[in-house]
Amino acid sequence: MTPVACIGECMIELRQATDGRLSRGYGGDTLNTAVYLARLGTPVDYVTALGDDPISDEMAAGWASEQVGTKWVMRLAGKLPGLYMIETDAAGERRFYHWRDSSAVRSLLSLPQTDDILGALAGYGLVYLSAITLSLFDENGRRRLIAALAQARRNSVRIAFDTNFRSRGWPDLEIARGAYREAFDVADIVLASTEDMSALYAGETGDQLLARIPSTEAVMKLAEPACLVRSAGVVQLVKAGPVPGIVVDTTAAGDSFAAAYLAARLRGSDPVAAAQAGHRLAGAVVCHHGAIIPLDAMPDHILSGSATPREASV
Repeated sequence: MTPVACIGECMIELRQATDGRLSRGYGGDTLNTAVYLARLGTPVDYVTALGDDPISDEMAAGWASEQVGTKWVMRLAGKLPGLYMIETDAAGERRFYHWRDSSAVRSLLSLPQTDDILGALAGYGLVYLSAITLSLFDENGRRRLIAALAQARRNSVRIAFDTNFRSRGWPDLEIARGAYREAFDVADIVLASTEDMSALYAGETGDQLLARIPSTEAVMKLAEPACLVRSAGVVQLVKAGPVPGIVVDTTAAGDSFAAAYLAARLRGSDPVAAAQAGHRLAGAVVCHHGAIIPLDAMPDHILSGSATPREASV
């Protein structure tokens, strides 16, 4: 099966309960996608940097236990992972607080190993990254990454870009818009949302925002439970089915959608069927707290049809 490389950052996750107590896990948009890809049977490696501390050890071991490859996880002496805290309201909508300015991954594109990491991307069938990935690096780092993606694409590697937008990651909107345009230019598949794109281009409709994306294959997730899928010049509306439980936390809804969409496409599903798979997995994920739901809560048949809870393994 086509191997995937996911590039980005994983952070320590603190989740606040209603009584104010915090529980600790870990997550990050592209890491969440990598884990869900692996759970859906797609070979995947994660490309990032961690520190040499016990929590970084725990993270790397946890990824390996999820069958996420770690050969391109750089370990940097004296560094630490970033940290974020999640608050959720009564409707499950989340609010993030980040501490990540000096995290290990900030150095990923300025290491002695950087050329080897970027050159290795040409050996994958698909490379996945997000706008948050781009926001981690300075202009020179972004330029190196975009150039490596363009070279990989010339070697028949497909590039998938997620528009996941966090305003705090960008010094101003014009820099963000420029980085998005560069990513769009090298992307074969763009996974977008009106929430992300409206932050960059206020006042535009879903159709107008979709028109800003030049790739032949694009998905625009809408404010309502549906998305627009464009492929071969045709745009189709794909509605989500009913959520199988109570929505308690929308963290990683988009990340899990991306995983199921890409996994389905890599198995030969058409874009509409892939979007339906994305809706199915995201609908299950939002019924659980945290970015990564328990393994025994993963639904069956995500890539082929109706989703039912999987039997817990003994």
